Order: sequence, then C-alpha cells, then structure tokens
Amino acid sequence: MINPASLSRCIADISAILGDDRVTTNTEDRHCYSYDGSNVTHLPDAIVFPQSTEQVSRVMERASHHRIPVVPRGAGSGMTGGIVPVAGGIVMAMAGMNKIIEIDADNQIGIVEPGVVTGDLQKAVGRLGLMYPPDPASLSYCTIGGNAAECAGGPSAVKYGVTKDYIIGLEVVLPSGSIINAGARTEKSVVGYDLTRLFIGSEGTLGIITKLIVRLLPLPPHKETFLLSSSSLARTTGLVARILNAGISPCTLEYMDKTAIRIVADMMSSPPPSTTQAMLIVEIDGEKSVVRERVARLRELLAQEDGFAVTHAVNREEIDHLWQARRAISPACFKLKPHKISEDVAVPRSRIPELVAEIETLSAELDLIMLSFGHAGDGNIHVNIMLDRDDPDEMQRAAVAKKKVFEKAIGLGGTLSGEHGIGLSKAPYLAMEVNAETMAVMKQIKKLFDPHNILNPGKIFPQ
Repeated sequence: MINPASLSRCIADISAILGDDRVTTNTEDRHCYSYDGSNVTHLPDAIVFPQSTEQVSRVMERASHHRIPVVPRGAGSGMTGGIVPVAGGIVMAMAGMNKIIEIDADNQIGIVEPGVVTGDLQKAVGRLGLMYPPDPASLSYCTIGGNAAECAGGPSAVKYGVTKDYIIGLEVVLPSGSIINAGARTEKSVVGYDLTRLFIGSEGTLGIITKLIVRLLPLPPHKETFLLSSSSLARTTGLVARILNAGISPCTLEYMDKTAIRIVADMMSSPPPSTTQAMLIVEIDGEKSVVRERVARLRELLAQEDGFAVTHAVNREEIDHLWQARRAISPACFKLKPHKISEDVAVPRSRIPELVAEIETLSAELDLIMLSFGHAGDGNIHVNIMLDRDDPDEMQRAAVAKKKVFEKAIGLGGTLSGEHGIGLSKAPYLAMEVNAETMAVMKQIKKLFDPHNILNPGKIFPQ
C-alpha cells in the first residue's frame, strides 16, 4: 500500500527534477497509461517523461527513497499486462528517449535509446545497406526498449533469431538510481557475468534500460516470397519441419489457420478458396544465386507433396498485401468477438501438428472461437481465444481452454511463451514450467536488484 504523504513528496521531488510539464497526475492522462494489449487496466498515480539517463537515475533515486513503485513503459504494445501498474505509483514513459545515437556501418552496430521505434531503426540502417532483423508485428510503433524487456521475436526469427541475439550491450538504471553498463560494442566480451542477457526479457523488473548497443547485419540483396495453401491443416503444419530439414533455410516461415485466413482474406491480392484450411508464408533471402538454388529445392519438395497451391509473390504490391494481411490478424480478430485472450506458446517444430490439432479439438469441445497463427519456423504459435467478457460461462470455458493449451505445450516439450513474456496473465501458470528451486533463484535475483520491490512489482511471479 502506497503512503499518500510519501507519494505526494515523491511527485514533488520528481517535478523539481523534470519540470512540471514532464509530470502529470491528470485523470485523463493516467487512463492513457493504465493498460496494454492484455485488456487489464489499473490507474497509476502519476506519469513522468524523462529525457535522459541522468533524469531516469534521479527519478529512481527519489522513488526508492520514498518507496514508490515505478513501471517503465514503451509503446504499451505488450500482450500479458507487463506494463500495467497494478500497485499504482508512477509510470515512467520512455517515449521521449528516442534518439538513434550512432550507426557504425563499418563495425555493423547501432547505439540507440529505448524509445526508438523498431521500424524507424530498420529504415535508418536499411538506407546504409544494413538490417536490424527482429521484426515483431507491431514494429511500426513498438520500441526497442520494450522489445528488449520482452525479448521480442517476429517472422524473421526462424533464420535470424530474436532480440536477445542482437543486443550486445546495455546501459541500465537500477531501482536505487545507480547506473550500470553491461556488454560492449565488440562482438566478443567475456568480462564477468553476462548481465546483458539477464536484463533482456526481464520485463522491466530489474532495471530500466536507457541505452542499447545493437548488432546489425548486411541487408540481403535478394528475396523471394511464396504463399502455400492447402485444404489440410495436418499436411500444412507437417510441412514445416520438412522445409526446415531440406536445406532451404527460409528467413520467414509463417503459419495461419482457416479462421485467421478468413478474417484477413480481403486484404490479400488474391483471396484463397473457401476450402483452404491453412497457409504458410515462405520467404528465402540472400545472394541471388543462393536464393535461386533454394527456391528450386522448395519447388522440388512441394512437387512431392499432395494438395498444395503455390503462389509466387512477384512484385512489391503483392508482397506488401500479403504481409499487411499477416500483421493484421491480431487486430482483425475483433471481427469475431469483442474480446480475446491472446497467448503465444512455443513447441519443437516437429510437434506443431499436435499442438494445432489440440487447439482444433478444444475449440469444438468447448464451443469457443479459437484461431492459431504465427512463427511456425521456430515453433512459436499464437493462440487467440475470442469471447464476450459479459458471458460468465464463456469466460470460464476460455479459462479452461487457456490452461489446456499451456498443458499441451509443456507436454510437447515446449514453453509458456515464445515472445510475449509472463507479465500478469501468465504468472499463475509459471510453476507449470519453472520448478520451485528455479523460481526461488529468480526471486533472489529480483530481491538483489530491487530490495524494496518498487520496480514493476507484481509481475512474472505468482502472487
């Protein structure tokens, strides 16, 4: 429970540091920073807008002194309630720290502040013939700092990996206000513990990232895009492992089930037949000669498969329409029902058919609209359960379905989350994957960095 007098003094101290124009307690503003994509809301007591590492440090020192919770926030695009201020206190909005400090093309690194929009960074480095591979669906508005906090992935992860593979150094402000540096701007650095990896995916519970050193790659000179559609869900999902074992090395291997296809079909250049049960988007990039050889392997593999229609996207417009449709699946779900439970489990790629079969079974048995789509290339499947929150019976059935999906994923050797994190919504299920000894170590780490439990309290661990 926050002491009102301490809160008032803390806000006054922060206003003196940042200026009154960068601190707000207006009810309307507080509502704007009370939620993320999880549909869970909780009003903070204030929002602050720092513009430098020094300001973040001084704010945290004051918050620590007064024992006031602080929740760092990027664009609010998370799906698990990770930035919902459940304990009240202060939301620290990082959008003002949005500078691309340096792009070192010779050494293929970038140095950025956490408020930089992911898509903006990609465009900036692309103009220099480089790429920053992580590409979450929300890349047009999500931020690098938020991506790091959740270890975001995206379609390119099958070939290029996820956010943790592209952050080689960090500047972080601890709950006490101390500023530390982790990693380096070199590819190799073995100096003490790997604190960089510790902070990535920690959901803003250990420190506030104020600067990131990111690894860049040369932009592939050529890419080919294909859409594979089939009237068989089992054959489509089974094809994923065969593609990956055929030496094709796709940079993208995305999956959509029939319900996902239906809600975005009008965005495609050529809407699929009504008999289509599943689709795969396959992209291959690299040197033109290499791409040509791998495309030939893909066509050879498909010639041995029954029932697949193959569409080759031959121009920019067709490719853009295809990706517009894929990235629109999550918001388009609301065509089906007013609310959703959005989950992302991951399983070994060869077990995807078993997972999606379970989702189909649960949908029928529990009379729920459930759809699956996502990053089949790395086994990360998004499961959306559509529902009406005013229907208690449907809510109960949805809760049963969610738990059964988790149980199935764990049973197949998978994980509760591939990229969304734990936050609030998955915290009650953490013990399904993490044993008591492991959880105890995690809690000790949290206490070491945040002894007063003021930084994003109430997240990850079951309450």
